[in-house]
Amino acid sequence: MSHQRYPSHDPLKEPHSVSLKVLRLSRPSLVIQHPIRPPLTPSNVPAEPIPASLAYDTNASTNPSPFLLSPILNLPLSFGSAYVGEVFSCTLCANHDVPAEPAAPAAGVTPGAGPAPKRKSIRDVRIEAEMKTPGANSVQKLELSPPSDDESKGTDLDTGDTLQRIVNFDLKEEGNHVLAVTVSYYEATETSGKTRTFRKLYQFICKSSLIVRTKIGPLAPGTKHGGRRWVLEAQLENCSEDVIQLEKVLLDLEDGLSYTDCNWEAGGGARPVLHPGEVEQVCFVVEEAEGTKAEPGEDGRIMFGVLGIGWRGEMGNRGFLSTGRLGARHVA
Repeated sequence: MSHQRYPSHDPLKEPHSVSLKVLRLSRPSLVIQHPIRPPLTPSNVPAEPIPASLAYDTNASTNPSPFLLSPILNLPLSFGSAYVGEVFSCTLCANHDVPAEPAAPAAGVTPGAGPAPKRKSIRDVRIEAEMKTPGANSVQKLELSPPSDDESKGTDLDTGDTLQRIVNFDLKEEGNHVLAVTVSYYEATETSGKTRTFRKLYQFICKSSLIVRTKIGPLAPGTKHGGRRWVLEAQLENCSEDVIQLEKVLLDLEDGLSYTDCNWEAGGGARPVLHPGEVEQVCFVVEEAEGTKAEPGEDGRIMFGVLGIGWRGEMGNRGFLSTGRLGARHVA
């Protein structure tokens, strides 16, 4: 998202000398480039596309159709939607704008007759960012990268220079998120100086990426040491708008419990690919360790632990989410 000018939040009414541009970095895509036929060629006559219009220039004959994806990376035009489990990333750029060229003087007016514009120096430029999430009562201050060598000092900008920072935020809940960016700087002229500040808000919606449905049932005791066993099944539904590939599904168990993985990693299979709306079922066998016995809590449930799911998107962006503590009702 790009914004050239902002109204001042300080008492001054004149435009700011510094502008802010915010561009989302996460969830990029490759530019699609369609081949173009030579001009004035009849549509019923076969013709090779113009070489300059091809996304890739190759002499190989294994794929007779031109490849449409070019190596050019396209960043999102707006914040759009984000998904739980992913990392929201964007770049914050504070620019010292170049003043506009003065208009040509009217006929009969001597150039330079009016007062000359004062030359301004921009010093001590700072960028701060905060995130307001649906479940938090207060805003959370975000760390920016690369970190400043001295946080007590800002950055001086010459005309046309840019101060750039990158913000990363782990998305953990659904709903409206608000990114607040504050830019402050000291504007100095030959005779005076003043501190100026402006603030911009960017709102985006965080959606659910995976729906996880779990089911736990008892199994016959193990043959090794006779400990109790349970089967934990989970259905993972891709409710996002993009294709994802599951990387890992694992259990973080309580002490005294162990599990056997019954999924693709144990069997040496390929990692599942889920299109929007598709479901993958995973399974684990949980059992008591030798010499231990899992005791139920006050609610009568034996707590097992947390299920974690990791995946990658179409462009390799990682995602990870974990469930709440899973458990089963104790049956005597």
